[in-house]
Amino acid sequence: MPVNTPALTAAQIDAFITDGFVRIDHAFSADLAAEGRAILWADTGCDPNDPTTWTKPVIRLGNYSQPPFVAAANTPLLRAAFDQLVGPGRWLPQGNLGTFPVRFPSPEDPGDAGWHIDVSFGWEENPSDFLSWRANVSSRGRALLMLFLFSEVGAEDAPTRIRVGSHLDIARQLAPAGEAGLTLRELAADNFAASAHRPEVLATGSPGTVYLCHPFLVHAAQPHHGTEPRFMAQPPLLPREPLRLDRADGDYSPVEIAIRQALA
Repeated sequence: MPVNTPALTAAQIDAFITDGFVRIDHAFSADLAAEGRAILWADTGCDPNDPTTWTKPVIRLGNYSQPPFVAAANTPLLRAAFDQLVGPGRWLPQGNLGTFPVRFPSPEDPGDAGWHIDVSFGWEENPSDFLSWRANVSSRGRALLMLFLFSEVGAEDAPTRIRVGSHLDIARQLAPAGEAGLTLRELAADNFAASAHRPEVLATGSPGTVYLCHPFLVHAAQPHHGTEPRFMAQPPLLPREPLRLDRADGDYSPVEIAIRQALA
C-alpha cells in the first residue's frame, strides 16, 4: 500500500465510531501467520499432530518480538488504519504482539471467559492483582485494543465475543470517575450490565485478519468447541500522546469522537 493511502473507508470509520470495532481482512499475510504459528507451537510444548498432548484449555504465551510478529503488526495497511483511527503521529509502532492465549479444544472451563474491557494502567501499585488495574475516560495508556488472528477462527474455535457498541456504555461509566478512572473490579461489579442489551458478534476470520477495537469495547473469551487450536494475539496500540477530549483545533480522532458522542 502506498504511503498515505487510506486503509479504511468513511463507512468503516463511521462503523468503528458506532460499533466500536472494524475488521480488516488480509491485514498481514498468511505466510507470516504460518511462521508465527510455528514459533508458538514450539513454545506450547504440545505436538500439533497429536491432540492427546493438548491437555489444557488455554496456554498463555507472552510478548513475542520475533520478525514474523513485528512484521505482522506493522504492515502498511495497519499503519494507515492506525493513522485513521488514532491520528497521524499519535501512536507508537508495535515492537511485539503482547500475549497469545492459545486456546485448545476442551470440555473444561478455561476460567477466563468473563466479560471485561482491557484495563491499561495502575499495575505499578499492585502488579499481581489484575482486578486493581484501571481505565479512565481518556483511555490512559491505550489507543486501541487489537485482535490478531494467526489461525483459522470459526464460530466453534473460541472466537472472542464482542458486544457491539458497548464502548459507549463504558465511556459513560468512566466519565464521572475523572482522571483516576475505575478499577476492573469496580467496572465488573455488575458483570457489565450496562452493555448486556448490546448485540453480540464473534471475532472470526482467516489467518491475517485483524480486528481494531475501541479501547472501551466489552468483550469475552469462550470455551473452544472446535477441532484445531486457536492462535490469536491481543496487543494494545500504545499512544504516543494522551487522548484528548477537548482539542482546541477540533482535530479529533475516531477513538476520541466515539467517547465524545457517548458523553454528549
